[in-house]
Amino acid sequence: MANWIEGSIIENLHWTENLFSLRIEADVDSFTAGQFTSLGLVIDGERIARPYSYLSSPGQRPLEFFFYTATDGVLSNALVDVKPGDAIWIKQQATGFFTLDEVPVADNLWMLGTGTGLAPFLSILNTDEPWQRFKNIVLVHAVRTQADLLYQEMIAQLQQKHGDSFAFQAFVSREVIPGTLHGRVPGAIEDSSLQHAANVPLNPATSQLMLCGNPDMVKDTVAVLKTQGFSKNRRRTPGQITIENFW
Repeated sequence: MANWIEGSIIENLHWTENLFSLRIEADVDSFTAGQFTSLGLVIDGERIARPYSYLSSPGQRPLEFFFYTATDGVLSNALVDVKPGDAIWIKQQATGFFTLDEVPVADNLWMLGTGTGLAPFLSILNTDEPWQRFKNIVLVHAVRTQADLLYQEMIAQLQQKHGDSFAFQAFVSREVIPGTLHGRVPGAIEDSSLQHAANVPLNPATSQLMLCGNPDMVKDTVAVLKTQGFSKNRRRTPGQITIENFW
């Protein structure tokens, strides 16, 4: 079992009313990009904890995590108020299989995320491995409003560094914003508007997909992909779809 250690808040970045990021200094063990750990605070005499994916890449400091403040989220509503210098509990050892180690070889890698499900993708994309293994990488970030499209500077840096081998496509469901797709990811795959926007083919012979975030998006997208010949990726029966639900 992983040990709990005490870390220190370096920075609390408030992006919107409901979205924020924490930068934390802690002596954690090495981890693999895409993995998660657990964070916790002592609230009313009890340590309340839940898992969060690393947004920072292995070796980067401080550690970074991306949060949504849920209405009934006891921990997230406490974390949003922490200040630099405050203590936070973190598990020393990361876990999870949402990593490139679990993804078979293909020409194209599609990363489909909603909200804070963007975090593990940024952790992975800021390492060398995906760019060495895949010819084309498409990052999709689906949100409700334009204000929720965060980490755009980091994404722009990836575009500048990797050129035509990297495509980013935003979805905004509650606003019509130029340059973004309106609606939901499953529908855009079904009618091929996502593939056309990214200018990258999506088929079982050449593509791998990683899905992370809202369970409804994951479930509905998997259902559409299965009608197109894709299957879930399992160690004994490799497929094309690797998933991580965020709650």
